[in-house]
Amino acid sequence: MSDEDLKQATLDYTLRLGDDALVLGQRISEWVSNGPFLEEDIAYGNVALDYIGRARMYYGYAAELAADGRSEDDFAYLRSEREFRNYLINELPRGDFAYSQVRQLLVDQFNTAFLDRLVESRDATLAAIAAKGIKETRYHLRRSREWVLRLGDGTAESRRRAQKGLDDLWGYTHELFEPDALEQRLAKAGIGVDTAALKSQWQQAVAATLGEATLNLPQEDWAVRGGRTGYHTEYLGHLLGELQSIYRSYPGCRW
Repeated sequence: MSDEDLKQATLDYTLRLGDDALVLGQRISEWVSNGPFLEEDIAYGNVALDYIGRARMYYGYAAELAADGRSEDDFAYLRSEREFRNYLINELPRGDFAYSQVRQLLVDQFNTAFLDRLVESRDATLAAIAAKGIKETRYHLRRSREWVLRLGDGTAESRRRAQKGLDDLWGYTHELFEPDALEQRLAKAGIGVDTAALKSQWQQAVAATLGEATLNLPQEDWAVRGGRTGYHTEYLGHLLGELQSIYRSYPGCRW
């Protein structure tokens, strides 16, 4: 891979990571003023800010790599849903509280393993973003794990809702561990992460938490993919419509 090809691949990879963070951060922010009690309202707001801050770092680095006048705002607000490359699990509607906490457990467990590896990247900027992000993610995981344990091993109703959320989400986890050609090339170059190598660790950790929560591990009988190639659920367009509305109404605005 030539230096120019490597630079373009790194740009594309960085945008994917920014998309994951921005889309999930936006989705989590929907809990602000809707949490079951004040402490969770504040907690979810802080988690959303962590993700949005991480997205800004990725998009800022992408703008540096592109060096064509685009800014982090251009990447966040001026691309269509087909140009986004986030994992599908991040764009799904927030659902009820149990659904959101189960999603956080699945994603937090993945991000913990992913960022632990990305810290070792040959790309100094990606490694630095990962070093900051892993501290936040360990807190996120501790929080989501505690909630899944409380919900799964709580009342009959909380367990039912947590199990339903888990069953509805499980098929979206497969694409987390199916790196495409670009991701495989960058992993071999020491820049990206081979997510396929994270699957066993993730499965063991998730299974242990679900066991403690008295939740049943879903069957591996369905899977949905497409986020990394720009094929999304119908929900992303609505999310971006809200996220991008002000900037598109007032192009070039600054806060």
